[in-house]
Amino acid sequence: MFFKNFLINLLKSFDILFAYAIIIMTDKVNLKKGRYRNLNITDIRVRIVNNNNDKLKAVASITIDDELVVHDIKVINGKDGYFLSMPSRKTAEGEFKDIVHPIKTEVREMLKEKILAEYEKVAAEQPQE
Repeated sequence: MFFKNFLINLLKSFDILFAYAIIIMTDKVNLKKGRYRNLNITDIRVRIVNNNNDKLKAVASITIDDELVVHDIKVINGKDGYFLSMPSRKTAEGEFKDIVHPIKTEVREMLKEKILAEYEKVAAEQPQE
């Protein structure tokens, strides 16, 4: 961040286009290395599933940076508590393969925390049977 601010100050005193080009190149390199970029969940929608399935509790959709939507994230009540099942499809061999999934554990945990919080909120608003 210091380097970026330093370059921005260069804009005031040196060649503006050259300094701007350095900032853009630095951002591209840092994004490739996974730096300076946080996964920004801008919307979470949860639909409670009211059926006889004791395990499947809800289906969620998330919006990332107001630009990308991931549908069909399932909230499942397992023997060790709630967990998320990412969108998947059935292969010709009968296996289920994730279509999209987090690579880093901390991202998976962040998604689980945010989606389950929204699930709890929506479930609390549901009329009791």
